[in-house]
Amino acid sequence: MDYSKQQFEQLFKGNYRQMYRMAYAILEDAEDAKDAVSQVFTQLWHSKPQVSDNSLTGYLLTATRNQCLHLLRQRRLREEMVEELKREQEERNDDERRELMNQLHQVIADNLTERDKQILSMHYVEEMTYGETAEALGISPSAVNKHITLSLATLRNKLKKAK
Repeated sequence: MDYSKQQFEQLFKGNYRQMYRMAYAILEDAEDAKDAVSQVFTQLWHSKPQVSDNSLTGYLLTATRNQCLHLLRQRRLREEMVEELKREQEERNDDERRELMNQLHQVIADNLTERDKQILSMHYVEEMTYGETAEALGISPSAVNKHITLSLATLRNKLKKAK
């Protein structure tokens, strides 16, 4: 099948709309449908398959369907790869978070007094206010503030050095 440019243009104009409608129905995306049809015509121009004139429309529609199926497979594979990359990133983030928490727990264990640990736990884990913590421990709210401020400063300094 060897076409002149004029014959190929006629073939394009005569079949494009039908091929595009089919591609759009399969791909549900206008740009992808245009790309699929363009790819079919590009392949037709370069490969010049031996197809009789009376079966050319069927050939073009079949080639369009096959190109659309190929694009759908590529799209699905791309989506699977993106999902896999997201999962891997989440796993890395979880691993990093666990490592940081382990470091934090170790720094707390090595550098804070039992009283400091107790006050931090009451305030941050049990979500008690300074006043509630002070009342539970029989100390003033300003003492709770002092313990928390100094404890956090110690933790920051130790964690900076650990990096």
